[in-house]
Amino acid sequence: MRVTRRLILRLVPGLAAGPAAARAEAYPGRAIRLIVPFAPGGPTDVMARVLAAGFGGAFGQPVVVENRGGGGGNIGVAAAARAAPDGYTLLVTSTGFVVNPSLFRNPGYDPVRDFAPITELGASPNVILATAQSGIGSVADLVARARVQPGGLDLANPGTGSTPHLTAELLQLAAGIRFVQVPHASAALAVQSLLANTTPVGITALPPAQPHIRSGAFRALAITGAERWPDLPEVPTMLELGYPGFVSETFQGLLAPAGTPPAIIRRLEAAARAVLAEPTTAGRLRAAGFGLRGGGPEGLADRIAREVPYWRDLIRRAGIPQEG
Repeated sequence: MRVTRRLILRLVPGLAAGPAAARAEAYPGRAIRLIVPFAPGGPTDVMARVLAAGFGGAFGQPVVVENRGGGGGNIGVAAAARAAPDGYTLLVTSTGFVVNPSLFRNPGYDPVRDFAPITELGASPNVILATAQSGIGSVADLVARARVQPGGLDLANPGTGSTPHLTAELLQLAAGIRFVQVPHASAALAVQSLLANTTPVGITALPPAQPHIRSGAFRALAITGAERWPDLPEVPTMLELGYPGFVSETFQGLLAPAGTPPAIIRRLEAAARAVLAEPTTAGRLRAAGFGLRGGGPEGLADRIAREVPYWRDLIRRAGIPQEG
């Protein structure tokens, strides 16, 4: 099944009527830029490149992924917020988008005021990992090791403010242990730290870790979703292990600068839904550890409204000082 303009119009039947729809039909007339506020190789970058390929086929225009890492994701997000609201610069970001306004004094953007949500793209549980060489085979082993480790147990995460970072903070609070958090610029680099045995344990979103769990390089100690992951049925959830309320996900969302015309927002939403509905693409993403989502502008807006206060409360309870 190929993503085409006809398919997009069929998914949103009212799109082809009225002046706003006519303006959307004329869009795009040139290349589209997708800003990813992280280094290449992580789950958000993977999702953006899948989206770019689908958009390119649907719109008949080049779609370029621009990785603008740094500042815990703030540099790329702020650049997208300042872009012209014409649909030619979009943001593909992750949960750090809703975390950083509480973690940084001045992240450079407001997640509600500065952006128009288009749609959620995917969401994955985080996974608590141990290297094969660590001798850690369960969350109970991890907690026991951390309790006797002088100074705390080194733990790799994909960056300050990421949900894996905050998941480790939540585990510290729940289990009464201490980690030395080792942040990296992306999930891919955190995985490399584990592969090199630089750190014995880590927490990442599932997609970059799943191939190494299958190969035996990593042990998956627990998943932080509400249910077990279908491709890893042997890995328990933190809820099953006796940690009530211990659920965290890393999501990917597509947003435009505030003020982007609603007709263009709806056109982009329809295109994104068509990309994710294409059977081969959907199968590959699910196999890679992505749970595919949708919900359009309203669904993503609701998620942002829920998660900003959730992570703000966890940051407060963990005593994490604001940066910058």
